[in-house]
Amino acid sequence: MMPITPTVKQLLIVNFLFFIGSQLLGEVAYEFLSLYYFEANTFQFWQPLTHMFMHAAVYTGDFSNIMHIAFNMFALYSFGSILEHYWGGMKFLFFYISCGLGAAMLHSLVNYVQIHHLVDQLAHLHLSSADLQVLLNTNYATIFDENGQLISSQTASILEKARVAQPDFNTLMKAVQLYQTPAVGASGAIYGLLVAFAFIAPNAELGLMFIPIPIKAKYFVPGLLAIDLFMGVSGESIFGGASGIAHFAHIGGALVGFLMVWYWKKNEFNSHRWH
Repeated sequence: MMPITPTVKQLLIVNFLFFIGSQLLGEVAYEFLSLYYFEANTFQFWQPLTHMFMHAAVYTGDFSNIMHIAFNMFALYSFGSILEHYWGGMKFLFFYISCGLGAAMLHSLVNYVQIHHLVDQLAHLHLSSADLQVLLNTNYATIFDENGQLISSQTASILEKARVAQPDFNTLMKAVQLYQTPAVGASGAIYGLLVAFAFIAPNAELGLMFIPIPIKAKYFVPGLLAIDLFMGVSGESIFGGASGIAHFAHIGGALVGFLMVWYWKKNEFNSHRWH
């Protein structure tokens, strides 16, 4: 295996420091550094960058989440070292960060389309923009008592005044989930690395633990993206149920990665090449 390269080593260290620190700080770190929807009260301008160094929490007791950072860091080491050796450190780092930002952009854009589609279905309730903002930013775990009855609050007043029926409330909850659920992880940047590797070495054979035969990169990467696109559109896991994965972030990172390596390849011998 190729020795670990300097920039990849530094990225691994930063990711592990973020991971350890976020487990020690808990919810505060995740609220501050994860990527929230850009119209939500919890969004901060640095989150498109910081979210790619955050990974699923284990401080909650769900130690299966350790596989999130483990798989991402293994892929960063495996593919990142090859690409850094091929490109050099600065070009590799620019590519990696760009793919992570691309992942954040497409993920946020898809959320925007989905949220506004759901909100449009509530137009007959004639909610003001201010009331809608309150409803979308409310923590609904705090507005119902143990019997499932609304506790007196600004949110409760808005819901009662608008006479929100159960079907409309269900639609609202779908919008709230998209509005309030943060995204974390280096996966978008990692997908960019996968696409770049497949572009540069399409006939390289990848041996995977769960597939008994090697698969060429030019077949494996497009197949992986097709699965992600299917699950993103369907909103389900390939194994059934909700996936809990930001599939369009993966697609965004891959798309930016492809466009960058295509542009670099096209201009490698002219004045627009990377120096």
